[in-house]
Amino acid sequence: MNITRRNIDDLNAVVTVEVNKEDYAPKVEAVLKNYAKTATIPGFRKGAVPMSMIKKQYGKAILLEEVNKVLQENLNKYLQQEKLDILGNPLPKVDEHFNWEAEDYKFDFELGLTPTFEVDLSKAKNLTQYKIVADDKMLEDQVMRIRKQYGKMISKDTIEAGDDIAGTFNNEEKGINNPGQFTLDVFNDKKQADLFIGKKVGDVVTLNTKGLFADDHQLMDYLKVSHDDVHGLDINVDFTIEEVNNAEPAELNQELFDKLFGEGNVSSVEEIKEKIKQDAETQFESQANQKFLNDVTEYLLTDTKFDLPATFLKKWIQTVGETPLTPEQAEEEYARSEKGLRYQLIEGKVMSQNNLQITFEELKDYTAQMIRKQMAQFGQMNPTDADVDGIVARVLSNQEEVKRLSDQVMSEKMLNLYKEKVAHEVKEVNYEQFIAASYGE
Repeated sequence: MNITRRNIDDLNAVVTVEVNKEDYAPKVEAVLKNYAKTATIPGFRKGAVPMSMIKKQYGKAILLEEVNKVLQENLNKYLQQEKLDILGNPLPKVDEHFNWEAEDYKFDFELGLTPTFEVDLSKAKNLTQYKIVADDKMLEDQVMRIRKQYGKMISKDTIEAGDDIAGTFNNEEKGINNPGQFTLDVFNDKKQADLFIGKKVGDVVTLNTKGLFADDHQLMDYLKVSHDDVHGLDINVDFTIEEVNNAEPAELNQELFDKLFGEGNVSSVEEIKEKIKQDAETQFESQANQKFLNDVTEYLLTDTKFDLPATFLKKWIQTVGETPLTPEQAEEEYARSEKGLRYQLIEGKVMSQNNLQITFEELKDYTAQMIRKQMAQFGQMNPTDADVDGIVARVLSNQEEVKRLSDQVMSEKMLNLYKEKVAHEVKEVNYEQFIAASYGE
């Protein structure tokens, strides 16, 4: 067997595999003999079928199968030995004059080669890592929310300022039919908020979406419209009032403190605010980290320039799924997936340049920490090591979970690397400022 490679350019190559008779003939002969022992053909005893008949009936199929096995085995071995970094899989070139009656065969395969490039993290500019703090207004709002949640709910018929209102948003043309619950201070447009004052259960209030909320993401939440449709949305929606309640806030006393945090753990409003602050800022840190990771990712995608073997990849996309795609469908799929492929290559390069790896011990430790946090949420504050280790073992026996958790661990490593090596400003903001910075609103 002889295998050679011809580079078309930096991103494309053709590998030629020459399969000679001696490479496959012994394997074909062995399979034919096995068929002869087991074949059942009318007019012949089992095991007594002439080899000429076995070859006539099964020979071509066995030849194709054994040649393909030899071909794939040696092609894969060649790619490994040559350390060829390829995209997709080798694509066989169609030879219209191929002759299976010949004894020696030649097969050509197209390869898409991974581009050569470097990633320079030190060149980044104008990137910000946000530190989100829970400010006094947020803490006061949270305390009041808790007081209302645990307070006494009084059902009403007529709406006044401060009431809790439940009902349904509706716009038939846009397919909006969504339940909502709010107090009037949620609206940015005070004139529209005032339309509710004095209304009763069963009344319908017509609202205009333009400027109704302080930011469009609230509009998305209440009306369940898509991100693409929400910006600049200017339509009327009807809100049917179905329930009006007014919460008489609970008193801030030791009984409430014990109900919220366990007996004796909190004894003042200041301590409640401190706990709220800690919990909120832990959640905020996760959101801020994700934004920083996303921002660095976008920078790397913009700044790291390299070409892809696009023609090869489009041909490969046509063949890779369960159902073959047309060239037009493959073109569309390539356009959708190109950005993701580029970042996979960039991410892989960052990992290799900085020797980022995951050990099994790291994966076990990460999984154990995650499990302890989940158990704590259900009141199991001090599980034994044996209990946690048993759950870890079960989780890591699932390959899908191993992949998911490994991705999380590597994402954490990438984040830490970016914080260390990517030049950036650390900026302290409250949550509203963070939302404005994230979404431009």
